[in-house]
Amino acid sequence: MTSKKEVAQRPPNQHEKAREALKKFRIVFSSVKKHFDDIEAKCGLSGAQLWALWEIYKAPGMRASELANALLVHQSTASNLLVKLEEKQLISRERHSEDHRVVNLRLTEKGGEVIGRAPKPMIGLLPDALQRMPEENLNGLLESMDVLLATMQEKDEGGTAKPLSEI
Repeated sequence: MTSKKEVAQRPPNQHEKAREALKKFRIVFSSVKKHFDDIEAKCGLSGAQLWALWEIYKAPGMRASELANALLVHQSTASNLLVKLEEKQLISRERHSEDHRVVNLRLTEKGGEVIGRAPKPMIGLLPDALQRMPEENLNGLLESMDVLLATMQEKDEGGTAKPLSEI
């Protein structure tokens, strides 16, 4: 834990910069939450469910393992998303004609309608922004995030496999 003496020894400018960074994190988190709320209101889905639906729309016939990879989540998390999407009749699972162990995912007509009315970006506000950042800025952000994580006293390393809408 940081002592009062250590805080007092920091240059005032560093304290103000840390406060500005915190404000910007709050803007990011608030914007992401607002986007998730918009998705829920317009589609009745979580952000992760919409992203999964979008990936299936882009690659009809994909498998659950491919979906997990596309979403950067654990296989069991992808399976849970698929159960919810299937319960809402937004996707169908079709067994491969030659190998019945292989299950291909497809949107239903209802799933296509959800895609048609869903707020953009379908993959979520933060993943979209990160993908559109100039490479040199993204590299700098990655380096800064590594420093931030190294500085934090507690980290949830398991958080890497959780959808943002479920954190």
